[in-house]
Amino acid sequence: MDLPVRHCTADLKSMVYKDFRVNIIIRILLISNSVFVFFYLLLNTDFIITTIVVGVLTVLMIWGLIRYVDSTNRLLNSFLESIKYSDFSRTFEIDGSGSSLDKLKLSFNDVIKNFREVKAEKDENYFYLQTVIQHIGIALIAFRKNGEVEFINNATKKLFQINSLSNLTELENISGDLVLKLQNIKHGENTLVRIQDKEGVLQLVIYATEFRIHDRTIILTSIKNIQEELEEKEMESWQKLIRVLTHEIMNSITPISSLSSTVMMILEDLKKELQDNNTEDELVESVEDVENALQTIHKRTDGLLHFVNTYRNLTVIPQPKMSIFPVKQMFDNLFSLFEEQFNQNEIMCVIDVDPQTLEITADEKLIEQVMINLIKNSIQSLEGVEKPFIRLKAMLNTRGRTALQVVDNGSGILPDVIDKIFIPFYTTKSDGSGIGLSLSKQIMRKHGGNISVYSDPYRETIFTLTF
Repeated sequence: MDLPVRHCTADLKSMVYKDFRVNIIIRILLISNSVFVFFYLLLNTDFIITTIVVGVLTVLMIWGLIRYVDSTNRLLNSFLESIKYSDFSRTFEIDGSGSSLDKLKLSFNDVIKNFREVKAEKDENYFYLQTVIQHIGIALIAFRKNGEVEFINNATKKLFQINSLSNLTELENISGDLVLKLQNIKHGENTLVRIQDKEGVLQLVIYATEFRIHDRTIILTSIKNIQEELEEKEMESWQKLIRVLTHEIMNSITPISSLSSTVMMILEDLKKELQDNNTEDELVESVEDVENALQTIHKRTDGLLHFVNTYRNLTVIPQPKMSIFPVKQMFDNLFSLFEEQFNQNEIMCVIDVDPQTLEITADEKLIEQVMINLIKNSIQSLEGVEKPFIRLKAMLNTRGRTALQVVDNGSGILPDVIDKIFIPFYTTKSDGSGIGLSLSKQIMRKHGGNISVYSDPYRETIFTLTF
């Protein structure tokens, strides 16, 4: 949009200069002629009145020239001030006399009109860009080297649950590591920050671009939470691995189980035949030993087949059958299911649903299965704990999403273990299979949600289902 303005300005300069030059030349010629006539009459004639009239006319023309130059200068000054201060509301009044000043004013008005249109278009583009930035789903923070924040968009406010941000240090209460990474990030650099709180985990990827505006160096960072994408890829990898392992194990174990069963039947017939023929006891005992060994092999292969079939559940989770149901009703059902165990272990169970009418859209049976697994884990962790309690909590979290929590004051999870508990096959229990929490995570992924954990052993351990 600069080209039309430049073109108009160039035309204006040409026109103004041409009109001004012609006007000045004409006036100077008239004054010169008038001066020549005045002195000629004064020196060579006795026409006193005529000489006075010509002299007065000469003075008036000189005064008119001065006024013309001054008026032109004032007009130009007024126009340049309008440009300098971007005051494009000003207009120059045309008296309609057709003078060169009218032409000049008309040209000024045309230029100001063009500037006004360009400014309006730039303002529209600016507001359009601001709207796009505010509606984009990726968090954006622009700040100076000293940490002073230039702007943030709505995605940033939503991600960090803030209304405004004037300096990066205000994010200290969210994560000191986040502030440190933002303060030290370089142009074109990518970095990862992990933030854990009671409501879940944020895995943030930060990308920075540095540029200059006038005398200011600005760092623009884009921040995206990739926790869900990472978990999705991780779960896909585990499922592929489990499919391969179970396929290979099943192919190896099934023939062994079948053959051991067949050989056991043959040995059973052989033992009967030997007993009927009064064969030596040592031979019969040898056959029985082989039969016992085969029974052990068959039993172990059956156990392995059951083990493999159990882990197959991680790859064959049914598609959720969605329905809307009240959370309070589900919690009451769960309380009734575990009430006897709560009483036996003297566990105080509290149900906290806010608001009481809170509902979720999910597969009720699958979510109940996840909650049952979490409650069982809580009961086990409360063994030997004084004043044990379990709280079943439901609410809208700070990000406006529905969250269900199982809270207890049990033995909890140690920091070096907490990142591994959702990995298939991993367990801290001597009799555990390592499938319960992995299965729960997959069920939540099927619902488009997530499960996370926060643990402060013997004080507060929170498992959160976020929808």
